Amino acid sequence: MAEKVYCLYRVSTTKQVDLDDQKQVDIPMQRKACRKFAEQMGWEVIREEQENGISGFSISASDRDKLQLIRQHAAQHRFDILLVFMFDRIGRRAEETPFVVEWLVQHGIRVWSVNEGEQRFDNHTDYLLNYIRYWQASGESKKTSIRTKTALGQMVKEGRFRGGTVPYGYRLEKTGKFNKHNKEIRYLVIDDTEAQVVQTMFDLCVSYGYGRNRIASYLNEHGFKNRKGEKWCETTIGVMLHNVQYIGILRSGDSFSNPFENLHNFIRGL
Repeated sequence: MAEKVYCLYRVSTTKQVDLDDQKQVDIPMQRKACRKFAEQMGWEVIREEQENGISGFSISASDRDKLQLIRQHAAQHRFDILLVFMFDRIGRRAEETPFVVEWLVQHGIRVWSVNEGEQRFDNHTDYLLNYIRYWQASGESKKTSIRTKTALGQMVKEGRFRGGTVPYGYRLEKTGKFNKHNKEIRYLVIDDTEAQVVQTMFDLCVSYGYGRNRIASYLNEHGFKNRKGEKWCETTIGVMLHNVQYIGILRSGDSFSNPFENLHNFIRGL
Protein backbone atom coordinates (compact mmCIF):
# COMPACT_ATOMS: atom_id res chain seq x y z
CA MET A 1 0.00 0.00 0.00
CA ALA A 2 1.33 3.44 -0.97
CA GLU A 3 2.30 5.74 1.88
CA LYS A 4 -0.15 8.59 2.46
CA VAL A 5 1.21 12.10 2.03
CA TYR A 6 0.12 15.54 3.21
CA CYS A 7 1.67 18.47 1.34
CA LEU A 8 2.13 21.93 2.82
CA TYR A 9 2.67 24.94 0.57
CA ARG A 10 3.41 28.45 1.82
CA VAL A 11 4.29 31.87 0.48
CA SER A 12 5.06 34.87 2.64
CA THR A 13 3.21 38.18 2.51
CA THR A 14 3.83 39.86 -0.84
CA LYS A 15 5.68 43.12 -0.34
CA GLN A 16 5.67 45.79 -3.02
CA VAL A 17 9.43 46.22 -2.90
CA ASP A 18 11.88 45.22 -5.58
CA LEU A 19 14.35 43.03 -3.73
CA ASP A 20 16.05 40.08 -5.40
CA ASP A 21 16.04 38.02 -2.20
CA GLN A 22 12.25 38.30 -1.96
CA LYS A 23 11.77 36.13 -5.02
CA GLN A 24 10.23 32.89 -3.97
CA VAL A 25 8.67 29.87 -5.58
CA ASP A 26 4.93 30.41 -5.74
CA ILE A 27 2.36 27.86 -4.63
CA PRO A 28 1.53 26.42 -8.09
CA MET A 29 5.22 25.67 -8.60
CA GLN A 30 5.53 24.17 -5.12
CA ARG A 31 2.48 22.00 -5.78
CA LYS A 32 3.79 20.80 -9.14
CA ALA A 33 7.18 19.90 -7.68
CA CYS A 34 5.69 18.08 -4.67
CA ARG A 35 3.22 16.08 -6.76
CA LYS A 36 5.95 15.03 -9.18
CA PHE A 37 8.25 14.03 -6.33
CA ALA A 38 5.54 12.02 -4.60
CA GLU A 39 4.73 10.21 -7.85
CA GLN A 40 8.39 9.34 -8.34
CA MET A 41 8.55 7.98 -4.78
CA GLY A 42 5.39 5.91 -5.24
CA TRP A 43 3.50 7.89 -2.59
CA GLU A 44 -0.15 8.91 -2.61
CA VAL A 45 -0.94 12.58 -1.98
CA ILE A 46 -4.20 12.57 -0.03
CA ARG A 47 -4.31 16.17 1.19
CA GLU A 48 -2.77 19.52 0.26
CA GLU A 49 -2.79 22.58 2.51
CA GLN A 50 -1.61 26.02 1.48
CA GLU A 51 -0.85 29.23 3.35
CA ASN A 52 -1.09 32.43 1.36
CA GLY A 53 0.64 35.50 2.72
CA ILE A 54 1.83 33.75 5.89
CA SER A 55 5.26 34.59 7.24
CA GLY A 56 7.11 31.59 8.61
CA PHE A 57 9.21 33.95 10.71
CA SER A 58 6.79 36.53 12.10
CA ILE A 59 3.87 34.19 12.80
CA SER A 60 4.12 31.47 15.44
CA ALA A 61 3.22 27.88 14.57
CA SER A 62 0.48 28.04 17.19
CA ASP A 63 -1.20 30.83 15.17
CA ARG A 64 -1.02 29.05 11.83
CA ASP A 65 -4.27 27.15 11.30
CA LYS A 66 -2.98 24.90 8.54
CA LEU A 67 0.05 23.81 10.53
CA GLN A 68 -2.10 23.13 13.57
CA LEU A 69 -4.46 21.04 11.44
CA ILE A 70 -1.51 19.00 10.18
CA ARG A 71 -0.33 18.41 13.75
CA GLN A 72 -3.83 17.36 14.79
CA HIS A 73 -4.08 14.87 11.93
CA ALA A 74 -0.56 13.61 12.65
CA ALA A 75 -1.60 12.80 16.21
CA GLN A 76 -4.55 10.91 14.74
CA HIS A 77 -2.24 8.96 12.36
CA ARG A 78 -4.17 10.05 9.27
CA PHE A 79 -1.06 10.22 7.08
CA ASP A 80 2.51 8.94 6.92
CA ILE A 81 4.58 11.72 5.34
CA LEU A 82 4.60 15.52 5.37
CA LEU A 83 6.08 16.77 2.11
CA VAL A 84 7.17 20.36 1.45
CA PHE A 85 9.07 22.04 -1.36
CA MET A 86 11.75 23.20 1.08
CA PHE A 87 11.92 22.79 4.85
CA ASP A 88 11.60 26.54 5.46
CA ARG A 89 7.99 26.25 4.20
CA ILE A 90 7.28 24.67 7.61
CA GLY A 91 8.68 27.75 9.31
CA ARG A 92 11.69 30.01 9.87
CA ARG A 93 11.77 30.38 13.65
CA ALA A 94 14.94 28.99 15.22
CA GLU A 95 13.37 28.75 18.67
CA GLU A 96 10.31 26.88 17.43
CA THR A 97 10.34 25.23 13.99
CA PRO A 98 13.03 22.57 14.69
CA PHE A 99 10.86 21.26 17.51
CA VAL A 100 7.75 21.20 15.28
CA VAL A 101 9.64 18.93 12.88
CA GLU A 102 10.95 16.80 15.74
CA TRP A 103 7.43 16.49 17.19
CA LEU A 104 6.08 15.24 13.86
CA VAL A 105 8.79 12.61 13.55
CA GLN A 106 8.23 11.50 17.15
CA HIS A 107 4.56 10.96 16.25
CA GLY A 108 5.45 8.67 13.36
CA ILE A 109 5.36 11.22 10.54
CA ARG A 110 8.27 11.26 8.12
CA VAL A 111 9.15 14.81 7.06
CA TRP A 112 10.46 15.26 3.53
CA SER A 113 11.56 18.18 1.38
CA VAL A 114 11.65 17.94 -2.41
CA ASN A 115 14.99 19.74 -2.46
CA GLU A 116 16.60 18.61 0.80
CA GLY A 117 15.48 15.03 1.32
CA GLU A 118 14.24 13.55 4.59
CA GLN A 119 14.82 15.01 8.03
CA ARG A 120 15.77 12.12 10.25
CA PHE A 121 16.70 11.91 13.93
CA ASP A 122 18.90 8.84 14.03
CA ASN A 123 21.80 10.46 15.85
CA HIS A 124 23.06 13.63 17.49
CA THR A 125 24.21 15.05 14.15
CA ASP A 126 20.67 14.83 12.78
CA TYR A 127 19.34 16.85 15.71
CA LEU A 128 22.10 19.43 15.24
CA LEU A 129 21.51 19.77 11.49
CA ASN A 130 17.77 20.15 12.09
CA TYR A 131 18.39 23.06 14.45
CA ILE A 132 21.09 24.70 12.28
CA ARG A 133 18.80 24.65 9.25
CA TYR A 134 16.16 26.78 10.99
CA TRP A 135 18.73 28.93 12.74
CA GLN A 136 20.04 29.86 9.30
CA ALA A 137 16.50 30.42 7.96
CA SER A 138 15.73 32.66 10.93
CA GLY A 139 18.86 34.70 10.28
CA GLU A 140 17.99 35.07 6.61
CA SER A 141 14.51 36.32 7.54
CA LYS A 142 15.98 38.92 9.90
CA LYS A 143 18.38 40.16 7.23
CA THR A 144 15.59 40.29 4.67
CA SER A 145 13.46 42.30 7.11
CA ILE A 146 16.27 44.82 7.56
CA ARG A 147 16.81 45.14 3.81
CA THR A 148 13.08 45.50 3.25
CA LYS A 149 12.77 48.30 5.81
CA THR A 150 15.78 50.03 4.29
CA ALA A 151 14.33 49.76 0.78
CA LEU A 152 10.92 51.03 1.90
CA GLY A 153 12.56 53.93 3.71
CA GLN A 154 14.52 54.84 0.60
CA MET A 155 11.34 54.69 -1.49
CA VAL A 156 9.46 57.20 0.65
CA LYS A 157 12.45 59.54 0.80
CA GLU A 158 12.45 59.54 -2.99
CA GLY A 159 8.72 60.26 -3.04
CA ARG A 160 7.79 56.85 -4.44
CA PHE A 161 4.58 55.15 -3.34
CA ARG A 162 5.44 52.14 -1.16
CA GLY A 163 2.22 50.29 -1.81
CA GLY A 164 -1.08 49.68 -0.07
CA THR A 165 -4.23 51.80 -0.13
CA VAL A 166 -3.82 55.22 -1.69
CA PRO A 167 -4.80 57.82 0.95
CA TYR A 168 -7.94 59.83 0.32
CA GLY A 169 -7.04 63.05 -1.48
CA TYR A 170 -4.39 61.42 -3.65
CA ARG A 171 -4.16 59.21 -6.69
CA LEU A 172 -1.36 57.34 -8.42
CA GLU A 173 0.17 58.68 -11.60
CA LYS A 174 2.35 56.69 -13.97
CA THR A 175 5.82 58.08 -14.56
CA GLY A 176 6.84 56.30 -17.73
CA LYS A 177 9.82 54.92 -15.82
CA PHE A 178 10.26 51.21 -15.14
CA ASN A 179 12.04 49.30 -12.40
CA LYS A 180 14.34 46.34 -12.95
CA HIS A 181 11.33 43.99 -13.03
CA ASN A 182 9.81 46.03 -15.88
CA LYS A 183 7.01 47.36 -13.66
CA GLU A 184 6.11 50.99 -14.17
CA ILE A 185 6.97 53.25 -11.24
CA ARG A 186 4.08 55.34 -9.93
CA TYR A 187 4.06 58.43 -7.75
CA LEU A 188 1.41 60.00 -5.56
CA VAL A 189 -0.23 63.16 -6.86
CA ILE A 190 -3.10 65.23 -5.51
CA ASP A 191 -6.58 64.26 -6.67
CA ASP A 192 -8.29 67.59 -7.27
CA THR A 193 -11.81 66.40 -6.45
CA GLU A 194 -10.94 64.57 -3.23
CA ALA A 195 -8.51 67.34 -2.24
CA GLN A 196 -11.41 69.77 -1.86
CA VAL A 197 -12.92 67.53 0.80
CA VAL A 198 -9.59 67.17 2.61
CA GLN A 199 -9.12 70.95 2.55
CA THR A 200 -12.59 71.39 4.03
CA MET A 201 -11.70 68.99 6.87
CA PHE A 202 -8.54 70.86 7.79
CA ASP A 203 -10.23 74.23 7.39
CA LEU A 204 -12.97 73.23 9.83
CA CYS A 205 -10.38 71.91 12.27
CA VAL A 206 -7.83 74.75 12.09
CA SER A 207 -10.01 77.76 11.39
CA TYR A 208 -13.14 76.85 13.36
CA GLY A 209 -11.88 74.44 15.99
CA TYR A 210 -14.14 71.58 14.94
CA GLY A 211 -13.39 68.15 16.36
CA ARG A 212 -13.56 64.99 14.30
CA ASN A 213 -17.19 64.28 15.24
CA ARG A 214 -18.39 67.72 14.19
CA ILE A 215 -16.36 67.52 10.99
CA ALA A 216 -17.92 64.17 10.08
CA SER A 217 -21.39 65.58 10.78
CA TYR A 218 -20.70 68.65 8.66
CA LEU A 219 -19.44 66.62 5.71
CA ASN A 220 -22.39 64.24 5.86
CA GLU A 221 -24.94 67.03 6.22
CA HIS A 222 -23.49 68.77 3.17
CA GLY A 223 -23.53 65.64 1.01
CA PHE A 224 -19.81 64.87 0.97
CA LYS A 225 -19.09 61.13 0.53
CA ASN A 226 -15.95 59.08 1.06
CA ARG A 227 -14.27 57.17 -1.75
CA LYS A 228 -16.75 54.29 -1.40
CA GLY A 229 -19.67 56.66 -1.72
CA GLU A 230 -20.53 56.25 1.97
CA LYS A 231 -20.90 58.67 4.87
CA TRP A 232 -17.85 59.85 6.76
CA CYS A 233 -17.17 58.49 10.25
CA GLU A 234 -15.33 60.32 12.99
CA THR A 235 -12.63 57.63 13.31
CA THR A 236 -11.54 58.10 9.70
CA ILE A 237 -11.51 61.86 10.14
CA GLY A 238 -9.31 61.53 13.22
CA VAL A 239 -6.80 59.34 11.40
CA MET A 240 -6.63 61.75 8.48
CA LEU A 241 -6.12 64.80 10.67
CA HIS A 242 -3.09 63.13 12.27
CA ASN A 243 -1.61 61.76 9.04
CA VAL A 244 1.67 63.53 8.23
CA GLN A 245 1.11 62.75 4.57
CA TYR A 246 -1.32 65.65 4.38
CA ILE A 247 1.58 68.02 5.00
CA GLY A 248 3.54 66.35 2.22
CA ILE A 249 5.62 63.92 4.31
CA LEU A 250 5.79 60.27 3.32
CA ARG A 251 6.43 57.68 6.00
CA SER A 252 7.55 54.07 6.24
CA GLY A 253 8.00 52.87 9.82
CA ASP A 254 10.60 55.16 11.40
CA SER A 255 11.61 56.66 8.05
CA PHE A 256 10.18 60.04 7.07
CA SER A 257 10.73 62.00 3.89
CA ASN A 258 11.25 65.71 3.70
CA PRO A 259 8.02 67.55 2.82
CA PHE A 260 7.11 67.29 -0.87
CA GLU A 261 5.67 70.58 -2.08
CA ASN A 262 3.41 68.92 -4.63
CA LEU A 263 1.73 66.76 -1.98
CA HIS A 264 0.45 69.40 0.41
CA ASN A 265 -0.48 72.38 -1.73
CA PHE A 266 -4.19 71.72 -1.14
CA ILE A 267 -3.94 72.54 2.58
CA ARG A 268 -1.43 75.36 2.29
CA GLY A 269 -2.47 78.59 3.94
CA LEU A 270 -4.78 77.06 6.53
